[in-house]
Amino acid sequence: MPELSSPYFLLISAGIIIVLSYFYNIISQKTNIPSVLMLIATGLVIKMLLDGADLESLNLMPILELLGIVGLIMIVLEAALDLNLNKQKLPLIGKSMLLGILGVLITGTAGVFIIKQFTEADWHQSIFYAIPPAVISSAIVIPSVSSLKEEQREFLIYESTFSDIFGIMVFYFFESFVQADQTGSMLISFGWTTLVTIVLSFILSYILVWAFQKIESGAKLFLLISVLVLLYSLGKIMHLSSLLIILTFGLVFNNRKLFFQGKLSKFIKPVAVRRILVDFRLITIETAFVVRTFFFIVFGMTIVLSQLVSLKVFSISMLMMAAVFGIRYILLYLIDKKSLKTEVWIAPRGLITILLFFAIPAEYQIEDFEPGILLYIILGTGVLMSYSLIKNKQKDIYDDLLGDDLDDLEEREDQSF
Repeated sequence: MPELSSPYFLLISAGIIIVLSYFYNIISQKTNIPSVLMLIATGLVIKMLLDGADLESLNLMPILELLGIVGLIMIVLEAALDLNLNKQKLPLIGKSMLLGILGVLITGTAGVFIIKQFTEADWHQSIFYAIPPAVISSAIVIPSVSSLKEEQREFLIYESTFSDIFGIMVFYFFESFVQADQTGSMLISFGWTTLVTIVLSFILSYILVWAFQKIESGAKLFLLISVLVLLYSLGKIMHLSSLLIILTFGLVFNNRKLFFQGKLSKFIKPVAVRRILVDFRLITIETAFVVRTFFFIVFGMTIVLSQLVSLKVFSISMLMMAAVFGIRYILLYLIDKKSLKTEVWIAPRGLITILLFFAIPAEYQIEDFEPGILLYIILGTGVLMSYSLIKNKQKDIYDDLLGDDLDDLEEREDQSF
C-alpha cells in the first residue's frame, strides 16, 4: 500500500497532473472543448481510484485556501495585464464592462431567488451561493476564443475580465458587509477604505514600476510577485480592498504610456519596462496555469457522483443555467445586438466560481447545497460554449470556401470576355 503522504508519491502525482493539463490544452485548441472539463473528469477518476483502492484520503483543504489566495491574485493580475486602454477601444470597453457588471448583478439576483426557493437558506446564505455561478471565467474564455474575429475576441476577453474582477470584489464586499455590526457605518467605512485603497494603489503602482525597472539581477520577477502578495496580504489585514491594488498595478504596468505622460515620462525607461512586462506576463500566465490545473482537479475530487442523479440538484442547475443565458440574451440584445449569434453562448463558469465557492465563510454555508450543482453549471456552460465555437468555425470555413468559389467564378467570367 503506497502512502499518499510520501513526498515522492506527491511529486510524481503533481508532475503527471501538470503534463496531462498541458496535453488537455492542446486537445482544447484542436477541438474547442474546454480543458476544464477534462481536468474535472480527471479529478473524478482520481477520486474513484482512491476509493476503489481503499487508500487514505488526502486533506486538501489547508493547501486549498493558500492556493485560493494565490489564485485570486494571479487571475486578477493576468486579467489586468490583458487590458489595453486607448481612446479607440473606449466604446468596446464600455459595452463589455456594462455587460460584465450587469451580468453579475442580475444573474446573481436571479440565483438568489432560485437557491432560496429550493433550499432552507436565508437571504445572506443565498447571496453568498448565488455570486460564484454568476461570474464568467476569463481563465476559460481567453484561451478559447482565439479562432473568433478580432472584435468578437476582444469584446469577450474584456467582458470576462470585468466579470471576474467585479464578481470577486462584490463577493468580498458582501462578506465584509454581513460581518459588520451596523449597515450605515459599514457603507461609510467601505466608501472610505475604497477611496484610500485607490489612491494608495496608484502611488504603489508608480513606485513599483519605477523601482523594478532599475533592478539588474535576474530574480526580480518572483521578487515582484512576492511584493504584490505581501501588499495584498497586508491590505487584507488592514481591511482594505486589496484586489484594487493588484488590478491598478496591472493596468498601470501594461498601459505605462497612458499613465506616465508629461513630466512622469522621464521616470521610466520604455525598453527596460517592456522587457520586464514580457517576462512578467509569461510568469503570470504559467503560475495561473498551475493554479487552475490543481483547482479543477481538486474540485473534481470533491464531487460525489450520486449527487448528479438527484432531481433537486438537476433542477437547481438547469434553472440557474436558464437564468444565465436568458439574462445574457436580453442584455446582449439591449447593449450590442450584433453579438447575439455566437457570443450569447460564450459564458463559461470555471475557476472563479470554484474559488469563491470554497471561500464562503463556514457560518454561512448551506448544508443541503450540493457541489454537484456547480459541476452541472460548469459542464453545461462549457459544452454550450464548445458547440457555439465549433458551429462558428464551421461557418467560417464554409464562408471561406464559398468566397474562393465566387472568386474562381468571377475570374473565369473575366477570362471569357
